[in-house]
Amino acid sequence: MSNEITPFRISATDAELDDLKRRLRGTRWPDRECVDDWSQGLPLAYAQDVCAYWLEKYDWRERESRLNRFAQFKTTIDGLAIHFLHVRSPNPDALPLVMTHGWPGSIVEFQKVIEPLTNPAAHGGDAADAFHVVCHRFRAMAFLTNRRAPDGTCNGSDAHGRA
Repeated sequence: MSNEITPFRISATDAELDDLKRRLRGTRWPDRECVDDWSQGLPLAYAQDVCAYWLEKYDWRERESRLNRFAQFKTTIDGLAIHFLHVRSPNPDALPLVMTHGWPGSIVEFQKVIEPLTNPAAHGGDAADAFHVVCHRFRAMAFLTNRRAPDGTCNGSDAHGRA
């Protein structure tokens, strides 16, 4: 068992981003659903809009830069790779705060609140209200090498998705 915590930075290669775009362009779309609502799942037009957004508008490098302004790390806990942000407050007496995103979701949701939480005085608040913030990424998400728990289940859940 290793307790090693290693620094990490998001750094997708141009080749990886080009491959993503190639795969998005090559998507084989199913027939349109038979209803005008979400009762049959994600509407085809919505999925195509999201795909077009990722192909034409999403700025990976900008997002990468925004996330890399925070200290990031990787470690292994109980055989599972964990990626997390650990942003320390300038206030040494700050309380620890662990922020966990839901599904679907990611640590991107916390970008706008991390700095006000870690340094409230810089945002018009009281320094005594500061936190040391840890935001972990679910282990089945990006940047991890082992997505299965030691018992073979995916993301630590059983075959029915129960944690």
